Amino acid sequence: MSPNGSDRSPRRPMRRKLLQAMTAGLVLATATGCTYKDFPRLGMPTPVTEEAPRILSLWQGSWAAALATGVLVWGLILWATIFHRRSRTKVEVPPQTRYNMPIEALYTVVPLIIVSVLFYFTARDETKLLSLSPKPDVTVNVVGFQWSWGFNYIADVPGSSGNAKTDPNLAAIPDRFKSDFPANAGGVYDVGTPGTKNPQTGNPGPTLWLPKGKTVRFVLTSRDVIHSFWVVPFLMKQDVIPGHTNSFQVTPNHEGTFMGKCAELCGVDHSRMLFNVKVVSPERYEAHLKQLAAKGQTGYVPAGIEQTGHEKNRETNNL
Repeated sequence: MSPNGSDRSPRRPMRRKLLQAMTAGLVLATATGCTYKDFPRLGMPTPVTEEAPRILSLWQGSWAAALATGVLVWGLILWATIFHRRSRTKVEVPPQTRYNMPIEALYTVVPLIIVSVLFYFTARDETKLLSLSPKPDVTVNVVGFQWSWGFNYIADVPGSSGNAKTDPNLAAIPDRFKSDFPANAGGVYDVGTPGTKNPQTGNPGPTLWLPKGKTVRFVLTSRDVIHSFWVVPFLMKQDVIPGHTNSFQVTPNHEGTFMGKCAELCGVDHSRMLFNVKVVSPERYEAHLKQLAAKGQTGYVPAGIEQTGHEKNRETNNL
């Protein structure tokens, strides 16, 4: 009984606050608009390429490892808090231990093991994701510039004459990429501005068309500063660097229109560097290239800043 004669325990307000906090946490967890199908992806969008599940698996594994480590640390903290609290032992100053070799070895070796395992899986998946097949089905030169995007479709399109391997507008692309370009690829292009919108969805930015089920190689070049090419549901992004060409491949396996953006702060209108990716059947993709040629958008827009001599030497030495 409390001093004022009441039977109310002083612990009840604390329990009530704990219950309120748990209720608030449950509301926050369930009011985010996610369904039970979204939780296993841990915030990632639904993958739309054949390569994206590998990235999702690495993301989920990293979270699982972090959660296991967190549970261990939280458990040790709670154990020490509960079983070594002063009110339980009545000891003013507990026994002091200067060192404990087994424990010190444990907290040195275990983090090294955790980091090594994460490094292994990351390096394994990165190597796989950045590997390039000898002859991709489709090649697109993505050109980043302040503050929009250009898309050079490197293909042999009826109505467009020329050769991508010798076109001066593609001089910024190293020869090692051009060796995989199709023959007689006169090509077509599309280029946007921050005010461009997709006619079907109204989403801002130009639209990059891709064929479903085909291996697409992106050759990334910049005209000015560093940008980053990020198609959100591809779960993959890569920097677009002036004077240095990056490349990666994907195979889209879902039709639809998806959002893309620049993921590198590149200037005052960085937030407006948006684009769309429209994945369609191979037949519709070929028809779209013909439409671009019919509109006079033949050839290529300038790819960007040509590589300096030392950068060419560095890439040659690393091949």
